[in-house]
Amino acid sequence: MSEIVKRYYNEHAEKEWNRLNDPYRTLELASTLRLIDRYFPEKGKICDIGSGPGRYAIELLKRGYGVTLLELSEKELEIARTRIDEAGLVADDYLCENAVNLRVLGSGIFDAALVMGPLYHLTDRGERIEVLRQTARILKPGGTAVLSYLNSWGCLKAGVSEFSETFRDLDDLHAYLDEQVLDAERGFTECYLTTPSKARLEVEEAGLKLVTYAGAEGFLAGMAGELIRLCTEDREAYDNLVRAASETCEAPQYRDATEHLHLVVRRIQ
Repeated sequence: MSEIVKRYYNEHAEKEWNRLNDPYRTLELASTLRLIDRYFPEKGKICDIGSGPGRYAIELLKRGYGVTLLELSEKELEIARTRIDEAGLVADDYLCENAVNLRVLGSGIFDAALVMGPLYHLTDRGERIEVLRQTARILKPGGTAVLSYLNSWGCLKAGVSEFSETFRDLDDLHAYLDEQVLDAERGFTECYLTTPSKARLEVEEAGLKLVTYAGAEGFLAGMAGELIRLCTEDREAYDNLVRAASETCEAPQYRDATEHLHLVVRRIQ
């Protein structure tokens, strides 16, 4: 992962902590926790790879897991440590490290893992495959991981309301129909966008078994404006919609066209 990505998260560390409080972005949190509750073992040690400021780590610690946080950004890791301490929780370890350097971790020591950001900031395919293979290595046989990619198709849908000016260029619009790399001028920082079929191929090449996959935003993908409005004007409807979207995030009719693509995988024994 590049220094550009590291600098971005150091400069926006507090913003990243608050991001999942947004009425739309909270869909990502709700669906991810739903997948954790469905597919992670009831107890054990978890490696949170690309932990950011610790939002998921805190939820895992509350559920009784032992958690090791591994994060590229020093500032985000500092926030994670502070927030975890404030919550009266204790993590197993904090590692300020690039996800491409998972060799710092032992083999077969984790029951499950989260890889919630690194794969969509690694623009080199070989590095993504290596991260996936190393994730498999640190898992116990049969161990589970939730992997996150940015889905080109979902970003295209969201872009209609969030960054429609980009689509004045027809070639740029068509680029969202396949995988692409965005530099810091076109994306929020350096990003890799892909499609569900190509993400699944990477997982298979790395030797991981796909259990299921989900679209984090579900049937509400691309509806940020409406959700923000409903959160203020009709909270009961808003809460019901978020719950239903997270509960159905694995439904085939929704999961291929959301911004965040989550793949649940297992290490082959």
